[in-house]
Amino acid sequence: MDAYHARYPFLDAARDAVANADVDLSSLVRTDNAVVERGRERVIRALTEGTVESERRVSSRTELLSYPVARMLVSVLETPGAVEKYAAIEAATAHTRISEEVTTRTDRRTDRSFSLETVLAELGLDDDVQQLDRRNRRETAAYRISVDRYLQFVPEEDGWSLVQRELADGSVSVSQSELLELLRKAIEARVLDGLPFDVPPEIAEPLRPAVREIRTQLVGVEHPDAIDRFEPDAFPDCIATLLRRAGEEPLDQVERFTLITFLSGVGQSPETIPEICGIDDEQFLYASQRLAGQAIPFSPPSFDTMRAHGVCEGDHPDYDHPLEAYVAALPAVSEDTE
Repeated sequence: MDAYHARYPFLDAARDAVANADVDLSSLVRTDNAVVERGRERVIRALTEGTVESERRVSSRTELLSYPVARMLVSVLETPGAVEKYAAIEAATAHTRISEEVTTRTDRRTDRSFSLETVLAELGLDDDVQQLDRRNRRETAAYRISVDRYLQFVPEEDGWSLVQRELADGSVSVSQSELLELLRKAIEARVLDGLPFDVPPEIAEPLRPAVREIRTQLVGVEHPDAIDRFEPDAFPDCIATLLRRAGEEPLDQVERFTLITFLSGVGQSPETIPEICGIDDEQFLYASQRLAGQAIPFSPPSFDTMRAHGVCEGDHPDYDHPLEAYVAALPAVSEDTE
């Protein structure tokens, strides 16, 4: 079990590493608190913060084994939309890691074991993707991908229609960033495969305390289902500060997740969110589509989670969640505008 397996636990090589280690999952969930805790953190951060990255240093073994534990936890959780959100965030985290690897010079890569060709082969895409020679090395690397695979993983967003693509000999021309986006969808499908599943009682029972903790954390992200007014003057101070900063400086991952999901929660679409924030950065546009463009949108984090990450420094004794505070402030905003 090495760093490569830990960073990409959904790949066959990682599964083989677990199998070769002869790990008994029933014994693991009873005796290895570090692995169960990391699995719990993995699920909570995926569902509330838009990442599965840990906030602390963990061993490659713990990181790798936390993945099957997380899959068991999200299966036992039985919360609507949790499986889909978890898979989307596992894929998004992997997409970020792969993007960093392929855009970093070989001698400075985070993981020297990594190669895009290996990931494509592990996902069964090596025969469907071909890198094209580039005459101008300053240009983005170009690839061709088979039409069948392209259609299988194409995002449901503008700009991906086949009529807008160069099509020849049964394959579609894509840029490197587009290939990585298709790869994200392929990884999401890999993570989703088999989820949820029936967890044997001898494994599910020791996981019950972790499941209860996850459900307790998710209570903080419950918010009013219908918000039909958009009033920036009713935003909590921490959200208003994020919105102001978004147009002036880059936001970190948690800040970006918080702002996008809050704006989605108050009824804004993936198209209007970047306009409201005054941002046309490609990464922010992509995040808006991923977080706000789903049938089951992501919930903003609670005030407690925001405070834990330094996103919110104020006290909100009457409310657990920023959308609750927003709804409560709407009547006062209405009176001020009359």
